[in-house]
Amino acid sequence: MSHPTALTRHTHAAHPAKSSAPTLSPAPVAAPRAWRRLLPGLALSAVLAGAGIALGRIDWLAAHGFSALTLAIVLGMLVGNTVYPRVAAASGPGVNLSKQQLLRLGIILYGLRLTVQDIGQVGLAGVVVDALVLSSTFLLACWIGTRWLGLDRQSTMLIGAGSAICGAAAVMAAEPVVKARAEQVTVAVATVVVFGTVSIFLYPVLFQLNQPWQLIPGGANGFGLFAGSTIHEVAQVVAAARSIGPEAADTAVIAKMVRVMMLAPFLLLLSGWLARDTARKAKRNASGQGAQSAKGKIAIPWFAFGFIAVVLFNSLQWLPVQATAVATDIDTGLLAMAMAALGLSTHFSAIRKAGAKPLLLALILFGWLLVGGGLINHWVPVLLG
Repeated sequence: MSHPTALTRHTHAAHPAKSSAPTLSPAPVAAPRAWRRLLPGLALSAVLAGAGIALGRIDWLAAHGFSALTLAIVLGMLVGNTVYPRVAAASGPGVNLSKQQLLRLGIILYGLRLTVQDIGQVGLAGVVVDALVLSSTFLLACWIGTRWLGLDRQSTMLIGAGSAICGAAAVMAAEPVVKARAEQVTVAVATVVVFGTVSIFLYPVLFQLNQPWQLIPGGANGFGLFAGSTIHEVAQVVAAARSIGPEAADTAVIAKMVRVMMLAPFLLLLSGWLARDTARKAKRNASGQGAQSAKGKIAIPWFAFGFIAVVLFNSLQWLPVQATAVATDIDTGLLAMAMAALGLSTHFSAIRKAGAKPLLLALILFGWLLVGGGLINHWVPVLLG
């Protein structure tokens, strides 16, 4: 009975080149093994994302601007700083996939919420207002954050992007471009949550104060444009504008969507600027031949092109309404998984280490959005008729 085994051993030893099975057999097994490594982290991110989405449907939380994305990152941080370290080794690959690849896919599908027709509904004045608010807020963030407060460039740009464009989604989209760490992203998202929540309660009061003075012209429509162009998150815009009235809410949401649409060109410009700045520093630090060969490599955020393509496709209105609704729900799930994964990767000690400066920068930007954004909303409609 022992002869077949011995013969097999002898055959393999004598003719190793003829047996190609050992080199080919791992290939079909490699993919399932890779997926098995990803499953624990993906499952954990999905469970936390599902919990965030479910909580986001609670009327009280929705009315106070707490979106599924915000709640997902909070749940992720709670788990990440309690039980997650025990399963981090097994869950790490799936969590990393969630906060990187799934994030980019989520940003691409985010374009299904927008159409080119949205631009027409706010007119030229609305587009100019959004562009001026976005650019002035981000440039102010870069100037104050790095020069006055001494913050690192990544944190400054993330807080600036979150305040200038669309809150947490903009912070997450800018993260691959600025190459930020998890704790820097979380701190930036936290500032959006804090001051966006304040906006929900403050803007209805400002609307009443604006009635006799008309500093923001155009009544409810004009104030809706002001809210959409200056409040951080889409959910916060909806919550604040609904407290003012349906007319203001409709204009605010459209203005906000146009602002979100500017995310893609913003990321492309930011990537080009960072590459040029890196090249300039390399030339300054290099000497001789090294100075001549120093070049900045543009980290092109390809998902931004995908985002634009989806917006253009959605503008054709070829997809049935139900299909778009399902795809939007899937997108919310992907972004919530990315947020949950980010929360899992963040430690409270890193946030404490960041100190009060990020919050101070966000406070200054919040003041600018109120005052500077108000001035922009006052003068642009007047100048453009």
